Amino acid sequence: MEAIVIIFISALISLFLGILKKPTLVMVVSIAGLAIGAIVQNYEWYFLNEKYQLLDFNDSNIQFLNLAVTLTGIIILSGYKHFMDEPATIGDFSALMLFSLSGGLCLIGFKDLFMFFLGLEILSIPLYVLAGSKKKSASSSEAALKYFYLGSFATALLLFGIALVYGTVGTFNIEKIGFISMLFTDQLPSMFFVGVLFMLAAMLFKVGAFPFHFWVADVYQGSPSVFMTYMSSVVKLIGIYAFYRLFGMMFPGVETFWTTLIVIAIFVSMFIGNLSALNQDTFKRLMAFSSITNGAYALMTVLTYKSGSDALLVYMVGYGFSVVALMTINMLVNDNDDKLSSLAGIGYKNPLIGVVGIVALLSVAGIPPMTGFFGKAMVFYQAFEENMWLVSFALLNSAIGVYIYLKITMTLMKKDDNAAVISLNWSQQLVLSISLLALLFGWTILYF
Repeated sequence: MEAIVIIFISALISLFLGILKKPTLVMVVSIAGLAIGAIVQNYEWYFLNEKYQLLDFNDSNIQFLNLAVTLTGIIILSGYKHFMDEPATIGDFSALMLFSLSGGLCLIGFKDLFMFFLGLEILSIPLYVLAGSKKKSASSSEAALKYFYLGSFATALLLFGIALVYGTVGTFNIEKIGFISMLFTDQLPSMFFVGVLFMLAAMLFKVGAFPFHFWVADVYQGSPSVFMTYMSSVVKLIGIYAFYRLFGMMFPGVETFWTTLIVIAIFVSMFIGNLSALNQDTFKRLMAFSSITNGAYALMTVLTYKSGSDALLVYMVGYGFSVVALMTINMLVNDNDDKLSSLAGIGYKNPLIGVVGIVALLSVAGIPPMTGFFGKAMVFYQAFEENMWLVSFALLNSAIGVYIYLKITMTLMKKDDNAAVISLNWSQQLVLSISLLALLFGWTILYF
């Protein structure tokens, strides 16, 4: 709980420091707040009374908290140039990201449905503003409106589902609901199953999975690149982990009901994401459809909740840092144009960009020895015993993904004398270097 308080206070300070129009100072305060919050939570330097400890940060939850905080800090660094170009809004943007992360941390450590809903809304509301923060862009305004209206609809579904579940079991506590669902499985009324169905629909929307995936491409494309990076990495990480905990802990007694629906969502999402990505000529839309496919792979861990969260953690380390690296490169090369063709020869002319770009593409494609390979292998291995046919189709989709990402790799590294030589500032070099290390050695997180 202390981490949320510290990060929230840092967001408030950043918000008021924005008046000074000093991007570097705001960035330092934001990253310092993230670091202090994570340290306090990791080393249990609790300063709140026990009755205010409304969240549960056990070893597994702490690892996901650390990953979310680290990715957010790196994304703030990667957007440094964006913030320098708009110094009047740096405080607003940084504060909104930290406010959103505060809600995300509630989603990581929630113990009851009240904190779950509160965290989900705190996470989501700043995103509606960030998606439409490019004021002079019609596509940015469109992205914000679509995200807001559809997100509100998903929230209504979630609330209705929570109300039905509560009306059946009489408690918001997820452990008690899980106990009741196991002990009285045959006695649960149909209202309980309708509630589970509504909650499932809402969560599938939040993670951008079929049949509620249709908003992803338009929202990602219209959002400014730095905030799209945050949505496709940190928000995706938190959403899937919350999904994982919610259904794994609350509904183990009725898993035959909801696992069938999730399997269908995973199966269709994989093909929608990959087949749609094949014909894209803009980078953001390609990454949007890639996020649908990779989100589907990650959702397989919900089916294997009893096996633990290690596979999901390693997978999201590989995917999260791949997104950060690739979107940072995209911001360096063609932030306005966003055409894939703009990447031609950039890796050949700029060695650091080329190396990081290749490693990120190979990692998200699942090529060894990158972190993305270890994460994908662990996820597929856990799901294989009970869902062999699903894993078989996932391997087929992985082959399609390899074709897509290798094609981009060839574009990035082809010899082109007309390609620009890009000058990297210290923050961009730091982001690319950290991402490179995480993609090569991030799988070792299991040993710490």
